[in-house]
Amino acid sequence: MSVDKSLKYTENHEWVKVKGEVAYVGISDHAQEELGDIVFVELPELDDEVSKGDEVVNIESVKAAAPVYAPVSGKITEVNDALEDAPETINEAPYDTFIFALELSDTSELDDLMDAAAYEAFLKEEE
Repeated sequence: MSVDKSLKYTENHEWVKVKGEVAYVGISDHAQEELGDIVFVELPELDDEVSKGDEVVNIESVKAAAPVYAPVSGKITEVNDALEDAPETINEAPYDTFIFALELSDTSELDDLMDAAAYEAFLKEEE
């Protein structure tokens, strides 16, 4: 299992990459390992307004279904349509595969996210 040092993380195992006012969101290597082979990703609608903590995406694997929550508030500006035909891309490259992007409505919410070191410590506590 790996943790990308350049990203921020949530306790629900989402990762966040910020580029200007846009946050790209995906799931961590730990999350994809726990899920197993991903077979379907229900993507959000463009321009949807979401609040931090809202369930935005549902991921289905051969083992389970799991929600992906909005790690920050904002408006959905992009979805990774390639996941409709190739959801397994998340398993193959979890840190290179964003699920959706949103325009941040409150950048201070980023302060609530964990850096890589804090996320690694969190994972150890969960074991």
